[in-house]
Amino acid sequence: MSKPNVNLSEVPVYGLSEAARYLRVPGTTLRYWIQGRGAVGPLIKLASFEPCRLSFSNLMECHLLSAMRGEVYKLRLPKIRSALQTVARLYPSRHPLLDRRFHTDGVDLFIQNLPEELMNVSRGGQLGFKAILDVHLQRIEQDPAGNFAFYPFVEERSAQEPKVIMMSPSVAFGKPVIAGTGISTAVIAARFHARESISGLAKEYGRSESEIEEAVRWESKSLAA
Repeated sequence: MSKPNVNLSEVPVYGLSEAARYLRVPGTTLRYWIQGRGAVGPLIKLASFEPCRLSFSNLMECHLLSAMRGEVYKLRLPKIRSALQTVARLYPSRHPLLDRRFHTDGVDLFIQNLPEELMNVSRGGQLGFKAILDVHLQRIEQDPAGNFAFYPFVEERSAQEPKVIMMSPSVAFGKPVIAGTGISTAVIAARFHARESISGLAKEYGRSESEIEEAVRWESKSLAA
């Protein structure tokens, strides 16, 4: 008897504190997004409540929420909730924010269907909301087979951030690796902190020194977060 196909993007694998580190958001903020508070419900459909764990899809949804709640706009949650309800109504699915069309058509389709009050957020001299959302959407890629890959921000939320660190549910159980490989960033960082050199690690793994440095940088930032 054949086993049913498992959608790895829906498997609950990330604890709350782990996900908060990867997303660079406070744990209390992430908890509110995924669990709600009092009479206020969560913003996303969590993969598992007991124990509280996020799926890869949940992680990417929270990544996009962080674009709306980011340092520039800090949009109020009622407006974001209204936007998500609109998107869910237009594109019914368990994860409307992750609909493939947002990645094939850019963000225009996403933007034109958001509530008007959410779109009136531009401020003089600041990056437009569309541009901010676009930067976040570009960190999520989907191949022809439908497999997702997420390239988290390492130093700052900008289009200039290199896509060296990757997370995918089909690689290393969704843990951070050097893009295009299964090389764990945690293993690289551990060996570096055990006093192995960047050049030596690069030679052993057949990667560039800049990739090894980025892996160490990512792990250091994750611990600091």
